[in-house]
Amino acid sequence: MKKMLSLLAATILVACGGKEPASQPEPGPTPTPIDVPTPAFAKGADISWVSEMEKSGKSFKKQDGTATDIMDVLKDVGINAIRLRVWVNPTGGWSGKDDVVALAGRAYKAGLAIMVDFHYSDFFADPSRQTIPAAWDADKGDLEKMARHVGDHTTEVLKALKDAGVTPAWIQVGNETRNGMLWPAGQLWTSSGDIPDGRAHFARLYNAGYDAAKAVFPNALVMPHLNNAYEDNAWWFDQVKAAGGRFDAIALSHYPQAESKFTWQQYNSKAVAQIKALAAKYSIPVFVSEVGVKTPANETLAAQVLSEFMGEVRKIDRCKGVFYWEPEVYGGWKPAVYTSLKWNAYDMGAFLSDGRPSAVMNAFKN
Repeated sequence: MKKMLSLLAATILVACGGKEPASQPEPGPTPTPIDVPTPAFAKGADISWVSEMEKSGKSFKKQDGTATDIMDVLKDVGINAIRLRVWVNPTGGWSGKDDVVALAGRAYKAGLAIMVDFHYSDFFADPSRQTIPAAWDADKGDLEKMARHVGDHTTEVLKALKDAGVTPAWIQVGNETRNGMLWPAGQLWTSSGDIPDGRAHFARLYNAGYDAAKAVFPNALVMPHLNNAYEDNAWWFDQVKAAGGRFDAIALSHYPQAESKFTWQQYNSKAVAQIKALAAKYSIPVFVSEVGVKTPANETLAAQVLSEFMGEVRKIDRCKGVFYWEPEVYGGWKPAVYTSLKWNAYDMGAFLSDGRPSAVMNAFKN
C-alpha cells in the first residue's frame, strides 16, 4: 500500500509538470548513548583544574609509571566518579561551561560517573565569599531576577552536558553555602545577626537551581553543600527545609588536617558521627563531596588519615560517596589566578612530583 501511494504521488507530480522526487535514503540507526551506571558508592575526585594543568604542560602516570590519560590514571587507583565545579564567567574560561562540558565528556566516555558543582559565581564560592557573577550584579537587589539567573544558568549548563551525551548522577546547587549564596540576595546572616527573611530568600534561589536541575535531569540527586562535616549541621538543614528548600541528598566537606582545634582522629570521628546522624534524620544519601589531606607534609600520615576515614564512612549505609578535592595537583603547580592573587599552591594534592598518584589514593582502591 505504501509503495502504491508513493507511485501515485510521483505520477501526479509528473503529470503536473514536476519532476519525480529523488528517493530518500532510509535513516541510519540512532547512535547508542553512553550509559554510565551510578556507582553504589562513589569513590570520586574533583579534578576541575585538569584542563589548565594539561595546557601548562603537566601530564600524568599510573602508579607503575605508565604515562596515560588522567581518567585512566584515576580509574587505576579505584576512582569511579568525577566532580566538576561550574563558574559563570571565569577568568581564562577555566571551570566555565565549555571547559566543564569538555572535561565531563572525557570522564563520561571513560566510564566515570559525574557530579556537577554549581558555584553561581565567577570564582570560588565558599563560607568566606559568595560573590554574585559580574554579569548578574546589576540585579542583586531583585530576588526574582536573581532566581531567574540561577535557573537560566543551571539550565544552560546542564542542557549543554545533555547535548554532549553526559548524564550527571549528582548535582550540587551552591558550594559551601552555610551563610547562603549570591550575597547579599541570598545571605543568611551578618555580624549584626540573622537577616530578616534570609532563609526564605536563600530557599528561593536554591530552589530555582533545584527545579532547573530536575527539569533537565529528573533522575539526578540534587543537593545543597556545607563545609565542616564534623559539626552538627542539622539545624541548617532544618531551617532551609522549613523555608521550603528541597533536597534529595546532602553534600559535606571534610578537611581533617586543615584546623587545629582537634586532632585529626577527633575530626574524623566527629565527621563520621555527624554523617551518620544526618543520614538517619533525613533518610537520604549523604556525600562527602570534598575531602583533602596534607600529602606533601607527610605522605604516610596523610594516607593513614584518609584511609581510616574512608573505612569508617563505608560502614554507613546512607553515605554514598567521597570525593577527593583536586588530588591531581603536584610539583607546586597552581592555576594562573592563584599567581595573580599571590596565593600559595594548593597543599593537599595527592600526586607525586612525577605525576603519579601517591599512596594517599590507595584509600580508593577497596
